Amino acid sequence: MQTSDDNKIGWAENPVVHQRIRYGLFAICALLVITDLIVHRHTYLPIEEIPAFYAFYGFGALVGVVVLSKALRTVVGRDEEYYYKPEQKEGQEKENEKGNDDA
Repeated sequence: MQTSDDNKIGWAENPVVHQRIRYGLFAICALLVITDLIVHRHTYLPIEEIPAFYAFYGFGALVGVVVLSKALRTVVGRDEEYYYKPEQKEGQEKENEKGNDDA
């Protein structure tokens, strides 16, 4: 029998908690942007004086990593059947593992 406690979802899966975390992150980002506009920085390069430069730089780096990883996946990726052949059944798989252990 299921009790009412079995139907409860955890705090990490609760949509209200997700919404609160999202609002909290938005608030932190807004505070950081406002702080970036107010605080005077002693920069080395003129490009660093652009408002929210580091945010744009970080986002650009993230996009670059994603694009690079997709390109790298095509170079080093394996076929779906590289490790497991679809026509091979589970029983045969276990027999093959036993044979490999003896070697």
